[in-house]
Amino acid sequence: MLTAGSLGTELRWGVSDSMVMAWRNVMRYARSPDLLVFSTVQPVMFVLLFTYVFGGAISGGAGNYIDFLLPGILMQTVLFGSTQTGIGLSEDLRSGMVDRYKSLPMARSAVIAGRILADTMRNGFVVALMIGVGTAIGFRFHGGLGGALAMPFLAVATGIAFSWISAFIGVSVKNTESAQVAGFLWIFPLTFMSSAFVPVETMPGWLQGFANINPVTVTVNAARGMAQGGEVGTYLWQSLAWTAAILAVFVPLAVTKYRRV
Repeated sequence: MLTAGSLGTELRWGVSDSMVMAWRNVMRYARSPDLLVFSTVQPVMFVLLFTYVFGGAISGGAGNYIDFLLPGILMQTVLFGSTQTGIGLSEDLRSGMVDRYKSLPMARSAVIAGRILADTMRNGFVVALMIGVGTAIGFRFHGGLGGALAMPFLAVATGIAFSWISAFIGVSVKNTESAQVAGFLWIFPLTFMSSAFVPVETMPGWLQGFANINPVTVTVNAARGMAQGGEVGTYLWQSLAWTAAILAVFVPLAVTKYRRV
């Protein structure tokens, strides 16, 4: 029977083990700079392409489309970045690294939690970079200092929840290629069938119902309200509810599946 003291000790060891695993994954990024470069080049390309190639048509030639676009790009960035969690876990499983971890006296959840923590730090860096690129081409905050600080935190927090979905996929499929395909297969419709790049009102009526309840839509709308001074409250609560529901479902699923591998 676990006592409060033993439970606290296990929790401290779990956090410590997770930090060690996070440091290991951060070092992998540091020793593979090409991976970090490519993961930052892609969102920069999306910002520039949507702004200068599609922006005039989407905005009707009027208005500052980058102000509308950037919160959507941030969500796309963290969602696409979350797929790296599943890919990395799949690589560790197939290379035999996980077998070595299981032979060590460490928390089983630390492998997944450490990976997600490292990917969250990477997502934070890329989000900051995207805001810098957006500012360079005309993006401006109009919602005050609080909104400017809250928007990137909301994006990164949402990315953590989706990383747990990716982690479950990574420990469930048979190889890294499958993890990559399966990770993007469901993210693409969620991202593009949302308000990330166009207003929901411009979509066909049958699609608007899905787009309005899409977790990407409500999170982008909350982030857009923070940045531009629009409505935040309703969208923020819906976004937090989606995040909590995803974590409640996929944290135990991912850890349980990992233990059974």
